[in-house]
Amino acid sequence: MRSDAFGLKVSTDVEAAIDALDATIVSYLSYRVDVPVRLKALLDADPDFALAHIMRGCFTMLGFRASDLPVVREAIAAAARLSNRMLPREEAHLRALSAWAGGDPEGALRIWTAILAEYPSDVLAFRLHHFVAFWLGRPEAMVSTLDSIRRAWQPEMPAYGAMLSCCAFASEEAGLYTPAENYGREAVAIDPGDPWGAHAVAHVLQMQGRTREGIDWIDTLAPNWHDRNNLRHHLYWHGAMYHLEHADFEQVLALYDNGFRNLASPLTQAAPDLYIDVQNAVSMLFRLERQGVDVGQRWDELAVHAQARIDDSLSGFSVPHWMLALVRTGRRDDAARMRAALAETAAGQAHASPTQAMLAGIALPICDAIIARADGRCAEACERMRPVLGSMYRLGGSHAQQDLLEQLFLDCALAAGRDADVALLLQRVRARCPVPPEHRIGYRMAVHDE
Repeated sequence: MRSDAFGLKVSTDVEAAIDALDATIVSYLSYRVDVPVRLKALLDADPDFALAHIMRGCFTMLGFRASDLPVVREAIAAAARLSNRMLPREEAHLRALSAWAGGDPEGALRIWTAILAEYPSDVLAFRLHHFVAFWLGRPEAMVSTLDSIRRAWQPEMPAYGAMLSCCAFASEEAGLYTPAENYGREAVAIDPGDPWGAHAVAHVLQMQGRTREGIDWIDTLAPNWHDRNNLRHHLYWHGAMYHLEHADFEQVLALYDNGFRNLASPLTQAAPDLYIDVQNAVSMLFRLERQGVDVGQRWDELAVHAQARIDDSLSGFSVPHWMLALVRTGRRDDAARMRAALAETAAGQAHASPTQAMLAGIALPICDAIIARADGRCAEACERMRPVLGSMYRLGGSHAQQDLLEQLFLDCALAAGRDADVALLLQRVRARCPVPPEHRIGYRMAVHDE
């Protein structure tokens, strides 16, 4: 029985497959663009290695694209055919993937947690848990899982920096800014190209209003990201967020066009509707227009991609972004179709799947508010959103990303002249962010109405 670089037994004795497994995991943890190439080499080295097929399914799920689910099911079936060769840990990974693909990400979290209780160095289970917990709005699960395994990790272990990066981001989302920054800077010291460590520190700097430091942080590290995937786009978005706070709108648009929505980039060309890239773009255009900035025709291409995703609600947090693009460009029929598809999906399985319940209870009211706002019914938009303000975090997304939804509610409250709702939202913002709203560009105009 052979072991991987993390000391875990694997169900292949093909040396090239083990080497390829280690290389694939390291690339995945490092957000490198060569993950598909590494994964193909792994599958080619041993087509009968069940964990390779499981990883193919998991990595496909990371894209939150409903049209990719057949590929995931194919990977699950391929792994299941090799059940007589699988080790117990690999069988557990297959169960986690099956739960995730079946609409039960909470079930997948429980299985990965159980894997880590027995195999704390299973970095694949650890990183997948971190990802899914984040997109379920579960920072407490991210932190508790890291606390449970951290003692088993030593600096000499492979991917130690990746573990620190996750410690950093989990801590930041839990509001523990000092340890988050320390972990993130340590991770970047280990690997200056580590985008997740850089990302965690970027969040700390943004939440604490240290925008000048943030600009320097992004500009200094950006040359190290040339071989990293779309997360580098999100880091450029953070850079634009810093410039936005200084009302440097020209630089924000430059970063939009040449950084995070760079349509000339091979990454964007390969996946123009990748969830994180679309979230970056929609949220920034919305913020800019609230400041009176003319963004030209930039909404149009986003709306075209939204039209193709009308029946796709795999990423609950992306759904309001798609809806914003549709209504902003006057595609009311498409917006109505998206709303109907979302309602049908939610109504059909609301009690059978936690994901569908989240869509019914949170995403749908927000989309209704977006439509009402577009029709000039801003008081109604407030009525739709107010009951879900305290649960929007369950759609996933960071505090910085969730800020879009809070600004949406504030915008509606201001337009409707609802002073009580304005005061409510500003109180929420004060509780969430160390920087008071009067010192934040998206909120300062509302403070006098509180």
